[in-house]
Amino acid sequence: MIELKNTVKKFESFKALDGVDLKIEKGTAFGLLGSNGAGKSTILRLLSGIYKQDSGEVLIDGSPVYDNVSVKQRVFFINDETVQFGSFTLKRLKNYYKNYYPNFSEEVFENLRKRINLPLNKKINTFSKGMKRQAIVIIGLACRTDYLLLDEAFDGLDPTMRIIVKKMLVDAMLDRQLTTIISSHNLKEINEVCDTAALLHNGKIVFSREIDSLKGEVHKIQVVFPKTPEGLPVEYTKEDIAATGLEILHFERSQSIYYIIAKGDEDTVKAAFAPKNPLLLEMIPLTLEEIFIYELEVLGYDSNDISK
Repeated sequence: MIELKNTVKKFESFKALDGVDLKIEKGTAFGLLGSNGAGKSTILRLLSGIYKQDSGEVLIDGSPVYDNVSVKQRVFFINDETVQFGSFTLKRLKNYYKNYYPNFSEEVFENLRKRINLPLNKKINTFSKGMKRQAIVIIGLACRTDYLLLDEAFDGLDPTMRIIVKKMLVDAMLDRQLTTIISSHNLKEINEVCDTAALLHNGKIVFSREIDSLKGEVHKIQVVFPKTPEGLPVEYTKEDIAATGLEILHFERSQSIYYIIAKGDEDTVKAAFAPKNPLLLEMIPLTLEEIFIYELEVLGYDSNDISK
């Protein structure tokens, strides 16, 4: 298990993580979501021992990570940059990591390399961005660590390579209960690969939930209410709807139709609206991307910036 307990990390006056509590169970495919500067990459660097927290705890299976070689040998971190290895060939890069990871498997490495036909003796700086990402992913999987951390895992990959890399990750997760933590702006990828996700904003955790249960508890609601005795549309405010006990993430009205984003399972939502005797009540589950956008809108983050 991975645990962050009241974890704080600062960079001069900037607080990248502000009292984060997070648990990630063994064998989980876990997604880290959030806007730029939310703290996603900071968490990955704390878990890989690159950074040391200013306060709180960062634990893997109950042991602190920073300056702990035996723990760090069980973690492989794939950064979103590979420029530091530009002068290495793939063969030299493989041998470099092999010195530090005692469970490195030449068989796994070669099997994966052949699947994507990467050259062994060409320098990394001659590779395309996608090839560089493929190279470090196969090395990370060949190290056979218990924990694999990926920052922007699928960045630079064409659609075919995305499928191949995702299959390699899923195969490893199924084969040996590999715990995978993926930070990504591509919510579609997170939705396809991960079973649990956390949303960060300004260094704090907004939620950490199983994705299926999360999508089942946030709904887009289209509702029409009976008209007044005078035949006019009823005019409810956001506060009127919130008074039913629902947590409202988004509220708008177009003539007699209300469009509402609210938290709650179907039964809870229906029960909240029942006293108002709606003529029409349609509930549509949201995509992970929509949940992400509406949650951040509530926190004051501009949805137009989120999509950039």
